[in-house]
Formats: sequence, structure tokens, C-alpha cells
Amino acid sequence: MPHWELMLFFFVIAFVYASVGFGGGSSYLAILALYGLPFKELRLIALLCNVVVVTGGTILFIRNKQVNWRKIVPLALTSVPMAFMGAMLRIEQHTFYVLLGCSLLTAAGLLWFRKRPQEVPESATPRNTSYAQDGALGGSIGFLSGMIGIGGGIFLSPLLNLIGWDTPKRIAATASFFILVNSISGIAGQLTQLPSTVNYSLILFLCVAVFAGGQLGSRMAIKKFNPLVIRRMTAILIFVAGIEVIYKHLS
Repeated sequence: MPHWELMLFFFVIAFVYASVGFGGGSSYLAILALYGLPFKELRLIALLCNVVVVTGGTILFIRNKQVNWRKIVPLALTSVPMAFMGAMLRIEQHTFYVLLGCSLLTAAGLLWFRKRPQEVPESATPRNTSYAQDGALGGSIGFLSGMIGIGGGIFLSPLLNLIGWDTPKRIAATASFFILVNSISGIAGQLTQLPSTVNYSLILFLCVAVFAGGQLGSRMAIKKFNPLVIRRMTAILIFVAGIEVIYKHLS
């Protein structure tokens, strides 16, 4: 493995994102894009790391009865097949990187302005949403996620918080489950067009790193750190990577 520092980067990203119910797919892509990995392999790595990170968090949310299945099912029923279709879609490398750059800039903005859980009271009355609205939201985010190689939680969670879809804890649980099923679906779609040479040793090392970071993050909730500072530092990283990706592939 030529870049051992990648394991440290991925460990820290998994730790930070797992603490708020995310997988870190957008940040993995941002880091890997800067290293110039093949774009098909890049998407696979990000999705596999997502699955490793959010599986533990999803199990904890289910055990703590934070998962509202009645509201999650409409999102998942449309997002899973659309994520599979998005991953199967054969797009040119140039198109992929432009989409990635735009998505990274959007994700950076959402991460920067995302409200902290304490800013939204848990006692707030959840908004009644229609199955059609949830299905359309899940399907559109799922398709975009499949194309790019992320789980979609970085887009879903801020939107659900914005419309008062449910309590912050249940939204975090929803995002975690959403990332898990979309990432698995995206991986399945990518299996149809994987390159002949895949660096499986790199994938293994990075999965081990995010497993360790994710397990710690999902249990510690980073109370010893300032979550706002960490989140905005991550947003800056994603923003810089997005600018660089767009500049490189549009210039």
C-alpha cells in the first residue's frame, strides 16, 4: 500500500461521521480524488467504507428503538432501486468528476450550515409527510448517490431536519439506515462494471481503518471535542477538494 496516511485520514473521517450517524462517503471521495485513484475503484472504496461504518451505528439505533420503520420504508423502497440504477449507469470519467465536484461543494455547504442536534428540540412535533413526497425524495437522492458513489445521508439528513421530518435522533437513525441500504445497492450495481485490476489490499486496509474509527465514533459522540469546529474543518476539506476536482476537469 503506497499511501499509509490514507488509513489515518479514513480513521478520523469514520470517527467523526459515525458520531452523527453518517458514513463519510463524500469525504472518502474527496480524499481519494486528490490522490488520483481510478474513478470506478474510487466509488467502490467509498461505498464499502460506508457499509463498514454505518452498520454498527444502524444496529445501535435499532436496539435503542430510534428507527421509525413506518417513515423509513417509503424512502428506502425508492432509493434502493434508484441507487442500483445510478451505479449501473455508464458515465464518462469527465462527467463523473464534474458531478463529484458539484456534489462535494453541495455537501460542504450542507455540512457547514447543518444544525447541531441541541439546536432542534427532541420534543418538537414531527411534520406529517406523504409517502409520495418521501418516495420522491428517497429516489432522487438514491439515484444521485449511486452515480457518485456515496450513501446519500449527507444530503438527506439536512433536508429532513429542514422540513422537521422527525426528531433529530430519529433523523440520524434514518440517515444511517439510508446510507447502509443505498451503499449496498450501489455496490451491487457497480459489480457489473468493475475494472479488471482492483487494488483489494488497499480496500482491505481502508476498511479496517474505518471499522476502528466508526466503532469508536458511534459510541463516543465526540463529547471531548467541539463538534462544530470538527464539522466545519471537514466541510472546508470537502469544499477545497470539490473546487480542485471541478477546476481540473473543466479547465
